[in-house]
Amino acid sequence: MTPERTRISADRYLKMFETGVLTEDDRVELIDGDIVNMQGIGTNHSAAVARLNKLFVLAAGDSAVVSPGASLRLGDYSMPQPDLMVLKPRDDFYSGQRPTATDILLLVEVSDSSLAFDLGGKRALYARQRVVEYWVINIPGKCVHVYRDPWGDRYTQATECTVADTISPRALPVIQVAVGTLFT
Repeated sequence: MTPERTRISADRYLKMFETGVLTEDDRVELIDGDIVNMQGIGTNHSAAVARLNKLFVLAAGDSAVVSPGASLRLGDYSMPQPDLMVLKPRDDFYSGQRPTATDILLLVEVSDSSLAFDLGGKRALYARQRVVEYWVINIPGKCVHVYRDPWGDRYTQATECTVADTISPRALPVIQVAVGTLFT
């Protein structure tokens, strides 16, 4: 007999933080009911997030809320913590409630050692939850995987952008990202 898996709900996961079972020092996120350890953050990873954050904040202005390193709620069993979210503007800056998939204009993961997971399980989760646009910054490969138009557990549009390319989020074309600048 195979033991059954017990899925942790997002409510139960949050309660673990409230009661001290998990703390802010625990680098974890909830993916499809599983508490997953997040990989350590290296200097190239941090630099790419900082560059994107600065560019997005300056270019978006009041058109969006740029949120680095925050968690969001996706359904009853997932609370991922992407590296960067570009969200619909809201007066309270999401202080009253965590963002959900309908609030996201762009979600970004920066991958150094977690590429397989970001292109696999996380991409499927984001597609299932209808995140409209998802980028994976591939540090070792020096490229950006751009996913748009979710359908089921996949995206119908997938593009790999190289260091010679410039990309923009579909919802905010004013933001121009020269891919090569993410890896210098």
